[in-house]
Amino acid sequence: MTATISKPGPRASPLTRPFWDAAREERLLIQHCPVCARWVFYPRKRCPHCWADELEWREASGRAHVASFTTVERPGHPAFADDVPYVVALVDLEEGPRMLTNIVELTPRDLDVGDPVEVVWQHHPTHSLPQFRLTNDIEGRAQRRGLGEHT
Repeated sequence: MTATISKPGPRASPLTRPFWDAAREERLLIQHCPVCARWVFYPRKRCPHCWADELEWREASGRAHVASFTTVERPGHPAFADDVPYVVALVDLEEGPRMLTNIVELTPRDLDVGDPVEVVWQHHPTHSLPQFRLTNDIEGRAQRRGLGEHT
């Protein structure tokens, strides 16, 4: 009998707790600086743009564009062996910050840099993870790839 290996998950700290609590409710919270009006991700104590220590949590739109991605064929942890291949990506949130995430619900060859994506949620017993999937903007993807009108 083979023991099941559980997937490692995030460990919330007092600084990141608002992010993880909102994720359980399927809300993408990121920090916003009221001093310089810039959005901040990953959670920090001070704004990396102006050094103000007055960051606020605000709900993000959940919309983004793919900045870069790779397809993982050999996972770094044995608990992810059944998930390969999977896509790890950097996405640029509509609000500005860049986020490391997974792109789901697609075949990796269907993805391209610049593709519009939207947040979806993967729930686990101890936490929920924001992941992203392609939006329904098929025409926009075809135009970016130089394919002209999509038929």
